[in-house]
Amino acid sequence: MIDAWVIRSGRHGERDAWALQSGYSGGGWALVPDLTPCTTRDEVAQVVAASFKDASESKLANFTGQLWALRGRIKPGDLLAMPMKTTKQIALGRVTGPYEYRAQEPDPGKRHVVKVDWQREDLPRSAVKQDLLFTLGSALTIFSPRKGNAVARLAHLLEHGSDPGQVTKSPISNQHKQPPGTDTTDVVDEPELAPDIEEAARNQITTKIEEEFTGHDLATLVTGLLQVEGMRCMQSPPGPDGGIDIVAGRGLLGLDDPILVQVKSGKSQVGSPVVSQLHGVMATHGARQGLLVAWGGLTKPAQEAVKSNQLRVRVWQSEDVVDLVLEHYDHLSGDIRSRVPLKRVWDVG
Repeated sequence: MIDAWVIRSGRHGERDAWALQSGYSGGGWALVPDLTPCTTRDEVAQVVAASFKDASESKLANFTGQLWALRGRIKPGDLLAMPMKTTKQIALGRVTGPYEYRAQEPDPGKRHVVKVDWQREDLPRSAVKQDLLFTLGSALTIFSPRKGNAVARLAHLLEHGSDPGQVTKSPISNQHKQPPGTDTTDVVDEPELAPDIEEAARNQITTKIEEEFTGHDLATLVTGLLQVEGMRCMQSPPGPDGGIDIVAGRGLLGLDDPILVQVKSGKSQVGSPVVSQLHGVMATHGARQGLLVAWGGLTKPAQEAVKSNQLRVRVWQSEDVVDLVLEHYDHLSGDIRSRVPLKRVWDVG
């Protein structure tokens, strides 16, 4: 019986790199001792209550549900997703071992773990449809996404890198049902009831930009962002552009240290041939700087190709474009703001 789980590596992604490099998932809960002796949810609840003596009943229930999931419900073979704060991407893999308490680990925040075979480490959020993104954006640290055929969709994302949406039921989509007697009212089974408001809003903004600035229009948005940064831009018209979508430069004529910009608006990851093409165009025109806007992210070979030329080429992925839109929103043109109408909201952190 296959299930799917989401485990975050810290509120701010402080354990993202560690999780991928070590082949683990989990961590946190530094005040909680080894849960290996606990064989039931009630036993975990007793340990949690002893560890957080001043916590409210609701918080204790919340912590118990998540820790029991890690200790007793997540099993080898389950799908596991890790939304990463540091890269704004999603890592996917399969659980390969049961709960472990790594007592010899000097960092108490890296002791409660499960072993994971990470098979996809750089899935762009743009590959995931809005409803599943909302679920993955829960504020919980550990939870089981269930609604909207989530298990089958995560399996498809793991294998193909794309989200088929709420497709009709398939054999794998039924495998997330828990066996008789399992408590499915636990907090970890209703992640939508504890959304991360900031992340949910950001995902909506990403989707709106994706809808409004498709194809050549994304180059228009990038031009607007560069202009806000004080650059003069010449944007190529729609159609064949020889690998140059925008020429941006400073100075009176925009000719000082020009940057050649190539924009790829597709949801699929950009491969190394595109990076090589940009390098070739830069060499042909004698440009020292290039910008590749890859909305769907880069494949691993493309990432390596960029690293080897990191002093000459920069990459903006969807997350970077969203960051810049939010940073410069008030100074963008009226046309851009009308297509992405945002309203500032304050929340108590």
